[in-house]
Amino acid sequence: MYRAASGLGALKHGADTQLLNIAVRSASTSVAQRSSGGFLGWLTGARSNALPPPDFALPGVTIPPPLADHVEPGKTKITTLSNGVKIASETSPGSACSVGVYVHCGSVYETPETLGATQLLKKLAFTTTRNRSQLRVVREIGAIGGSAKASANRELMSYSYGALKTYMPEMVEVLVDCVRNPALLDWEVKEEIMNLKAELAEASSNPETFLLDALHSSGYSGALANPLIASEASISRLNTDVLEEFLALNYTSPRIVLAASGVDHDELVSIAEPLLSDIPTATGTGKPKSVYVGGEYRRAADSSNTDLALAFELPGGWLKEKEFATASVLQALLGGGGVFTWGRPGKGLHSRLNPLVNEFDQIKSISAFKNVHSNTGIFGIHTSTEAAFVPKVIDLAARELTSLATPGQVDQTQLERAKAFAKSAILKNLESKVCVHM
Repeated sequence: MYRAASGLGALKHGADTQLLNIAVRSASTSVAQRSSGGFLGWLTGARSNALPPPDFALPGVTIPPPLADHVEPGKTKITTLSNGVKIASETSPGSACSVGVYVHCGSVYETPETLGATQLLKKLAFTTTRNRSQLRVVREIGAIGGSAKASANRELMSYSYGALKTYMPEMVEVLVDCVRNPALLDWEVKEEIMNLKAELAEASSNPETFLLDALHSSGYSGALANPLIASEASISRLNTDVLEEFLALNYTSPRIVLAASGVDHDELVSIAEPLLSDIPTATGTGKPKSVYVGGEYRRAADSSNTDLALAFELPGGWLKEKEFATASVLQALLGGGGVFTWGRPGKGLHSRLNPLVNEFDQIKSISAFKNVHSNTGIFGIHTSTEAAFVPKVIDLAARELTSLATPGQVDQTQLERAKAFAKSAILKNLESKVCVHM
């Protein structure tokens, strides 16, 4: 326990503190008087020109006016070009904008000959095009302080680019060029294949990533059974010819959307239409079918713990908002986490799963998860535990899932808390300019 200082010691401490404060203020004033040439001048002992104010104008950049006290929510506008390409935009306050090209194409459209193509195309997203070298692409993105990235999943390829609103025309032109006109040079393809093999080898050793892939391969019959993490043998078969054929078959106009946040819609259409209106309208392959059949997958691994997932189908997918919202509340209600995650949002003492970590030392982590697609999805519980404790932890996971369907096992306070957490997560994603979907 700390005790307050008293007597002469306290007086002496107070006097010393006062003298120290006076000395600091005097030194600060002295430095300010001697640093009229800026911080760099004071640091080097030389005088330099005064630093510009933090709000000085950049040539060619227009800063929007300050926000009003009340800002109306941005409205989404959609324009469909004659060839079927959709252009969508939403206004938003602030000086930045985000532009993305989204293609309804992923691992579900791969064949045995093209397994791994979407992941390789993601790696090649901002490399050499027919109009720009890779160095020029990187320099043009960096010259305006932009940030570009690409991602690939089972049903969607996305290419996004964010920067100041002033540079929106340049952003659209570079982004469309990278998506439509990849040069796919042999040496770049081979280099990215080597990089992809290294990344996938690392991902396949990640229990959470590997289990999700295993759940799809064993739980589905059809396109969703295609691995997102392709084997090394499959990747080795890929080359420039295979990628070009895959692009021609799948990157067609009805499956492409250009979406932007924080831009004027009419201006966006006037810039993007000449760049997108000549994309072929061929429908390509039909939408692949997938049927959930259930199953079991096991693989031996050199690890002291056993990772397992108990999951089932989430019918409806993105196209049925009610089912998706229900799954989000269930995930928040179950919560979960590991030994060191008690302080994370939604993973504390109010979670139904995390107390199991505290009750059973054999459980290292346990949490609910979901993976949703357009028409279906997977919902379940993932846990990491000691091998001998696997039968018990399966019983515990099944008990928690059963309790959610049992009247009286979830009180109103828990339900309202889970709803609030799910709403918070959804609203947080909607605040992000890059969370724009087809």
